Amino acid sequence: MGTRAKQRSYTRQRQVLFPFLLSLFCGGLSEQIRYSIPEEMARGSVVGNLAEDLGLHVQDLLTRNFRVSAEKQYFTVNTENGNILVSDRIDRELLCPPNPLCVLPLEIVADNPLNVFHISVRIEDINDNPPYFPQNSIVLKINELAILGTRFGLESAIDADVGPNSLQNYQLSYNEYFSLMVKDKTQGKNAPELILEKPLDREHQSSHLLVLTAVDGGDPVRSGTVQIKIEVTDANDNPPVFSQDVYKVNLPENLPSGTSVLKVTAIDQDEGINAEITYSFKTVRDIGNMFMLDHQSGEIKSKGPIDFENSSSYTMSIEAKDGGGMATECKIIIEILDENDNAPEVIFTSVSSSITEDTEQGMVIALFKTHDKDSGENGEVTCLIKEKVPFRIESSANNYYKLVTDGALDREKIPVYNVTITATDRGKPPLFSSSSITVHIADVNDNAPIFEQAFYVVHIAENNPPGASIAQVSASDPDLGPNGRVSYSIVASDLEPRALASYVSVSAQSGVVFAQRAFDHEQLRAFELTVQARDQGSPALSANVSLRVLVGDRNDNAPRVLYPALGPDGSALFDTVPRAAQPGYLVTKVVAVDADSGHNAWLSYHVLQASEPGLFSLGLRTGEVRTARALGDRDAARQRLLVAVRDGGQPPLSATATLHLVFADSLQEVLPDVSDRPEPSDPQAELQFYLVVALALISVLFLLAVILAVALRLRCSITPTAWNCIQPGFCHKIGPGVSPTYNPGTLPYSYNTYIASDSQKTRLNFLTMTSEMGPRGDLSNEASLVISVTEENNKLSSNAAAASAHQAPPNTDWRFSQAQRPGTSGSQNGDETGTWPNNQFDTEMLQAMILASASEAADGGSTLGGGAGTMGLSARYGPQFTLQHVPDYRQNVYIPGSNATLTNAAAKRDGKAPTGGNGNKKKSGKKEKK
Repeated sequence: MGTRAKQRSYTRQRQVLFPFLLSLFCGGLSEQIRYSIPEEMARGSVVGNLAEDLGLHVQDLLTRNFRVSAEKQYFTVNTENGNILVSDRIDRELLCPPNPLCVLPLEIVADNPLNVFHISVRIEDINDNPPYFPQNSIVLKINELAILGTRFGLESAIDADVGPNSLQNYQLSYNEYFSLMVKDKTQGKNAPELILEKPLDREHQSSHLLVLTAVDGGDPVRSGTVQIKIEVTDANDNPPVFSQDVYKVNLPENLPSGTSVLKVTAIDQDEGINAEITYSFKTVRDIGNMFMLDHQSGEIKSKGPIDFENSSSYTMSIEAKDGGGMATECKIIIEILDENDNAPEVIFTSVSSSITEDTEQGMVIALFKTHDKDSGENGEVTCLIKEKVPFRIESSANNYYKLVTDGALDREKIPVYNVTITATDRGKPPLFSSSSITVHIADVNDNAPIFEQAFYVVHIAENNPPGASIAQVSASDPDLGPNGRVSYSIVASDLEPRALASYVSVSAQSGVVFAQRAFDHEQLRAFELTVQARDQGSPALSANVSLRVLVGDRNDNAPRVLYPALGPDGSALFDTVPRAAQPGYLVTKVVAVDADSGHNAWLSYHVLQASEPGLFSLGLRTGEVRTARALGDRDAARQRLLVAVRDGGQPPLSATATLHLVFADSLQEVLPDVSDRPEPSDPQAELQFYLVVALALISVLFLLAVILAVALRLRCSITPTAWNCIQPGFCHKIGPGVSPTYNPGTLPYSYNTYIASDSQKTRLNFLTMTSEMGPRGDLSNEASLVISVTEENNKLSSNAAAASAHQAPPNTDWRFSQAQRPGTSGSQNGDETGTWPNNQFDTEMLQAMILASASEAADGGSTLGGGAGTMGLSARYGPQFTLQHVPDYRQNVYIPGSNATLTNAAAKRDGKAPTGGNGNKKKSGKKEKK
């Protein structure tokens, strides 16, 4: 207790300087404090006041969570008053059995800020253990001839206490033969020895009984006794002698059991049984558990596991005794060599499991210590972090380390770190161990929202329904919770601020942009918005993106005709055309515009109806009206064109314009004609009428063609005898021939092919089939071609008849010119749609079509089969029969509206003047009038 008082006094003296030192080393580990207490103190006993010794307020102990960090809790901290209390039984002999100085280190850990205080508690010994001998009795056999002064060693007593309380002295009961002597036997342990003071006489007294008492220095004194029985044996005057008085050996730890450690040898000069030596341990405690001795050979072997960490050396005594009872001893010192057989340990005393990502560098997140049971280099430990993480290890005192931040943290990249700390010693080979902690990174609002695109371009067609979704912007925020929750809004636009809400809106949650009204491409073609994405962090972060809306065009505007326009009084204007206008003369131009754009505003011009279909041409894209040919004598002076203007939309929209054209050389010729002209008829009604007539005509022609094909098929399949029986009127004429009588008819036409062949020439006749026509005798060897055409018109003009009298030879290159071909819109291009032809020219047009077919057959373009220009006949009648023998009737056909006949092309090739040239315009016109 006196030692404790002195230590406490010394501690209080140091407390004067402690607050000043504490302020200097506030962030680190504090100075070590020492206490001294006796062992076996009652639980709850006060060791010292931590608050006083550290210079802290008592309330700081609770707020900073002061606690004792130790493997076994022998002490606790009372946070109410700051006292360190004994919480478990403290036995110095169990805590520090081999050491006289027993110091129990404590680590007092505090938080906020994280700190550790090192405290040493010295355990003072009390005299709680009496000395004792390992054996209850000792038997010594001593020869009666033992020399005076001979020493006989005895086993030392054992006292677990240390210092003054340990074994101090031995006392021997009184006798006249022996005295007691104590010598330093085994490094700090006193070994008693008996010294022969008087010669023994076995015959006088064969045994002696002594009592040996071991006394310690405690207060009160404790002691232990053992009985020594001495048996006097017969004379053996030579004791065994060891080769060495002291044996020393170095032994590595972790040797397997049974490994030979050392062999001792003793020699006895006696003979016989007195020379037989046996070996034995004189020191049995702990030695018998670790080593075994061969009593005959003196070889020492390992018995149990030898661990340097338990004991670094062993000292023992071995006795060699001969058969006569004489013995001698030697000393053996075994030094245990440390092996690197213990890996270092990493022990965490305090860990912060979660830190924010904006934590500054150097922030302490964990406190740990290392421990290695080995010694020397095998116990020197270095720590490192295996992973590449933004943390580092800082060394502190007494194998303590700090884990601190060493770089920027970003939760969005790495939200959790598994930090593995590896402790490695310097042994060979080095050993290591690892310990891991998990550090969670808490989120802060350090990331602004990011849009998926740098800018958005939205295409929307006009006339969209109000409230429709036209686009969606999307932004992402890698933060968590409210820091990553994004809302959208429109913050700027090139529209008027008051009008913005009536055009578009954006959903704050989804980013969907809605159209609040129907857009009109003609009024608003594009506008731009600035959409902001804003998170809900504190402070909030935001990002902007540009959204451009392009309003696409729809075909919602029909073309508008600017020219020709109505006059001031509502009447249609007219254009004059010189009578001598040549083909390609620009008469006028239809001008139209379309409010749409692109294809929807691409206009095309088409002729719907014309008084004279082939007289004028209309530019498809320009709208220019030009003369397609020169004005003929039969052409009327007043012409009317119905023009349609269509755009390129789907479906297309159109507008119509009526052109009144007057052929006149002066304005005075035009005025009376224009004033007296009748009201124009409805072009739509006329067009419908022409369509009905054309469909009916085509249907009748198709039906007649089917009937004729069926009749020919039946005629070919029936035998001549049966055919003569069915139609007796045809049996009276034998041989090929054609009845010269035929009756002209009217359209629609029925035609049969009939070919009459004689020895010299072939003739092609246009006839009408009658009942008087005789039958043919042999259908397999003959073919006839009968084409009957009935005209509804008047007779051909005189010049056409004259041309027929002077028939030109057949021309295989004959074709219709574009102006002469029958069809809609006269000479317009194929992609331009004209009106149906006037009724007065229908018959003549159809005649021209039939003759054109015959002409193409004569030219070799027919697909009826056979060779070119044979119409499939050469296969039946031989190659000498060709269409060269068929007369050409094209010169007899006059095409209305044209001043040329069908033989113009051939005449021009032959260098002849055409029969109906320009020079005969007026004459031809007069004949037409007649």
